[in-house]
Amino acid sequence: MIVLIGALIGALIGGSLAARRKGKRADILQYAFVYAMIFAVLGVFATIFIHRMSV
Repeated sequence: MIVLIGALIGALIGGSLAARRKGKRADILQYAFVYAMIFAVLGVFATIFIHRMSV
């Protein structure tokens, strides 16, 4: 669940950042995708950390 929320937040942040910089549609999609991947990976690490701490 953390991974999906992280990916969604990352996509929103990346897309809005590219739009603020007046990027074209391809730029906005690329920023959204890359930020979504970065935040999803951070979510995976957070999930693993939380799971390890609870065991």
